[in-house]
Amino acid sequence: MYVGYTAVCILSFFFLLFIIGCVDGSHIPCLPPSDGYRDFINRKGWPSYVLQGVCDDKYCFWSVSCKMPGSPHDANALRQSNLFNNAQSFPKRAVQIEGQDVDFFLLGDPAYPLMPWLMKGYLQSPRLTPQEESFYVYLSSARTSIEIAFGRLKSRFCVLLKRSDFHSTFTPYVIATCCALHNFFEMEKEHVNPRWAEEATSVERLFPQPVSQVNRADNSAASAIRWALTDYLAARVPLRKSLVRA
Repeated sequence: MYVGYTAVCILSFFFLLFIIGCVDGSHIPCLPPSDGYRDFINRKGWPSYVLQGVCDDKYCFWSVSCKMPGSPHDANALRQSNLFNNAQSFPKRAVQIEGQDVDFFLLGDPAYPLMPWLMKGYLQSPRLTPQEESFYVYLSSARTSIEIAFGRLKSRFCVLLKRSDFHSTFTPYVIATCCALHNFFEMEKEHVNPRWAEEATSVERLFPQPVSQVNRADNSAASAIRWALTDYLAARVPLRKSLVRA
């Protein structure tokens, strides 16, 4: 029931069926162990854990994984998470769209592989059709929920913004606890003080987030589903153009 409700809420706002959440990663500064130090150094040169989160349209996390050190690609963190291992257990709602069976799925950014349960936009290119570009724009708009969720999380818990002195094995528990408390505050409609958000933005500049490489591993069945969704969306909502040109 919860999954269906989430899909309906996101549909009403972003025009796409079957979206049950948005997935992304965020690097959390940590005190790395002396043994295995290099495993924690991310692409920006500072030690971190990868917090992989999936949020709903209410900015609540319904899946978090924070056990991976900062050096791996986001796609590797995904493959090592329970989310990936349990993806086949997602609720099913197979409906034919443009000749393709479409079930519930997540939205991800270009760092993730394209799979039947994980959709992403097309890579930005001058060769995109108007329909493909519009699909990219709508998906990017829908994905802002995970960016907002991470922003609100870090605004509430400044311990996630800078390196703490926690032992490296304890840090994931701190991260997960902050996510759980964040969910409680969101469900209780607790606001985020604008001053907290300003301070978080300022502090986060000291630890700039790494930009993950584009993942070009596209599943053929997933590609067919994305084509079907592209046509479905283009036939029902106005085409939109990206403000960022490739």
